[in-house]
Formats: sequence, C-alpha cells, structure tokens
Amino acid sequence: MADTMQFDLVSPERSLVSVLVREVRLPGTDGDLTAMPGHAPTIVTLRPGLVTVIAADGASTEFAVTGGFAEINGDSVSLLAERGHPREEITQEIFNDMVVEVHKKKQAAEKRREHVGEEVVTAAVKLLSDMQALGTHIGLDPNQASIPD
Repeated sequence: MADTMQFDLVSPERSLVSVLVREVRLPGTDGDLTAMPGHAPTIVTLRPGLVTVIAADGASTEFAVTGGFAEINGDSVSLLAERGHPREEITQEIFNDMVVEVHKKKQAAEKRREHVGEEVVTAAVKLLSDMQALGTHIGLDPNQASIPD
C-alpha cells in the first residue's frame, strides 16, 4: 500500500490545492473522519468546518469549507466545496459573508416550512450552528455579521 494519496480541493471560484498527502481530516455531516491511503471508497457530505491536510512531508494545512462533498477512494480524495478558503485567508469580513449566506438559507427554509418539512428547517438551523462554531474555532466573531431581515 502507498504512503500517500492525491488530494484535490476545488470550490466554484477556484482550485484551492492539488497535492500528495498522508491524510485528510474531513468535517462530515455524520461526524468527522480521516481519509488515508487504502481507505474504502465512499462519498461524504460535508458540513461547515475545517479540512486538515497532512502533506507527504508531514506539514499540516487547514481549509475552511461551508459544505460540499468528498469522494474518497484508496488512492485519492476529491473534495468539492460549496465555498472554501485557506484558513489564513479567512477574515472577519469573509466569514460574515458566509454567515449571511447561511442565514438566508435558514430564513428561506423557515418561510417554506409547510412545503419543505420540519427536517429541512432543522437542517438549516444545524448548518447555521456549524458555521458559527467554525468561526469561533478559528477566532472570529459569529455575531458580527449583519443579518438581513
């Protein structure tokens, strides 16, 4: 079995990274997980959180994602993020924009509650909570965003 695997992270705006890695830690909606060479094939839905990449040389890099999915197989991980940024690029302003986007999704779900069902509203509330936790984890204030009415 190989010691490394290919990791690619893309968002709609750009390709964030393409590198050989020893492991990738993912914030899955059903719980966090680590993908390493030889991992069983699977597709993982992501929640807002940090993706930690351990490169072949042992260096660690983090990326903040708002969600998306990752396709894992024995020799690669391909992650398509709804929105993603290297952790060091996340400013309070960028984070505020991300929180506003999530608030809009929550408000839309609440307005359509009778059509979409309670589980969609619950998922939107969880999404907002995960986004706020991401901000707190990286030292940003989730209460600074100007939330539209």
